[in-house]
Amino acid sequence: MNSLKFLTLVTLFLSFNIHAQSTTDDDKLSLNSGTIDNQFEYVIRKSNNYQDYKVVKKTWLYTLKAHTIDSLNAIHKNLADTQAIVTNQTNEIASLKTNLNDTKATLEKTNNEKNNMSLFGLQMSKASYNALMWSIIGGLFVLLLFFIYKFKNSNAVTKQAKKSLEETEEEFEEHRKIALEREQKVRRQLQDEINKQKNN
Repeated sequence: MNSLKFLTLVTLFLSFNIHAQSTTDDDKLSLNSGTIDNQFEYVIRKSNNYQDYKVVKKTWLYTLKAHTIDSLNAIHKNLADTQAIVTNQTNEIASLKTNLNDTKATLEKTNNEKNNMSLFGLQMSKASYNALMWSIIGGLFVLLLFFIYKFKNSNAVTKQAKKSLEETEEEFEEHRKIALEREQKVRRQLQDEINKQKNN
């Protein structure tokens, strides 16, 4: 008997608790605020029952319809805005990709120009350019040494030729003097002979 009382008490307590919770939930529901789901729940709970049917006020249905359409319009607007943002971002990404590709191409061209040199309109690597330049400088240096050697050799030959010329001129002058003295001597002798012949 005690257990029956206890069971009845527990059942009453639970039903009171469930009723209180249901009442609290009903207090949270409203037709003019909250989510669409809550508004539908409000209409379902507050509608009258008739056999297996619910009898709903037309005004509630129109209000619920208006709220649903407003929510759908808001969702559509959100979707359109999101789609516009996605489209803009897609275009921006495409533009950034194009800019990135252009930047990569420019960077590659700059690196090629940095690593290559132009000589007489021909592109060549820096190493080849340096090798060619040093070869030209080396060749010019060898030519310079050759011309210096040739110049010194020619200069020595020229000095020797000048010295020989001076010696030859001195010999010629000496020979001329001797020849002039001899001629003068021969003339004197001839004159003496002529004078002797005249006197005889």
